Amino acid sequence: MIEFKDFAPEVRKEGNLFSQPSFEEFSESLKRANEWVESDNVDVVNIETVVVPNIHRPNEEGTTDVDLQTYGGSHWHQFIRVWYRAESDE
Repeated sequence: MIEFKDFAPEVRKEGNLFSQPSFEEFSESLKRANEWVESDNVDVVNIETVVVPNIHRPNEEGTTDVDLQTYGGSHWHQFIRVWYRAESDE
């Protein structure tokens, strides 16, 4: 069975009416992805960079949300998706 795991830059500081939120560097997401692959001995199928809008807005569900709104000012975010072969329960 094929599954995926996402590694998105984490919010360092929430934004408000007067300031934008700040996020960790993309390289930190890559570091977490590499550590996960190495520590769990993952059978990687593919690794990709995905770019989507507004994944950190309060009404959005993050990297797996199927309907991301782009009204008003949009902020585009990139994250790493690792596709891997999951161990079968059989």
